[in-house]
Amino acid sequence: MNKYGYVGDERFRPLSPWAYFGYTLLFSIPIVGFILLIVFSLTSDNINRRNFARSYFVMAFLLLIIAAVLLVSGVITSSFWGSTRYGSYF
Repeated sequence: MNKYGYVGDERFRPLSPWAYFGYTLLFSIPIVGFILLIVFSLTSDNINRRNFARSYFVMAFLLLIIAAVLLVSGVITSSFWGSTRYGSYF
């Protein structure tokens, strides 16, 4: 029996809140974090860690899509308002 009272299979051992915090910091590192994110999301040593890595990967991908949409809409809007016949008024 370990610190958290879990006696089952090691693959299903729950992660502590500090583990989630540590993995979040680890995945935030630009290149190393992305590589470890892929490794943890493809391995099945701990199911909870794998699912957390997959959810972090999906969240990062969705934020990347939202940032790209906002960037494109900002470029389109700025080019529309900046191209008047007699120059920009602002």
